Amino acid sequence: MKAFITICLLLVSVCLSGQNYTQKYNKLLERIEFFDSYGSMVGYAKYNSLLDRIEYYNAYGNLLKTEKYNGTLNRKDVQDQYGNSKGYERKNGILNRTEGYDSYGNQQYSKKWNDMLQRYEIYDSYGNMIGYYKWNQLLERWEFVRNR
Repeated sequence: MKAFITICLLLVSVCLSGQNYTQKYNKLLERIEFFDSYGSMVGYAKYNSLLDRIEYYNAYGNLLKTEKYNGTLNRKDVQDQYGNSKGYERKNGILNRTEGYDSYGNQQYSKKWNDMLQRYEIYDSYGNMIGYYKWNQLLERWEFVRNR
């Protein structure tokens, strides 16, 4: 009986901490699409080969931000829809993680690969885990789970 109750509690806890966002590559439209937990598309990202950058759009097709690699500074610069700098992202080889900064140079987050659990873990600037990305082999997509 104790084993049955334990299994039921585990199933309930797994169901309550379900995924928040999903991203999947659309081969036909050649873009990455983002979906919420209800299956509604909330946006997409597409590579612009003319300007050599990745552009992020909302579900209505409005440009939200762009990302372009800066080879001189060895980082990825992020700009809003008006071309204003929102920050940048760079790889930290010493700590083996990717760090995101705002336009003032303050660290906002860090992203690190967890080899044991096979997932990308996202941390805030204080080192608290925000959530993680995990590859779903069956559905061929990345799923983001937010810590509560």
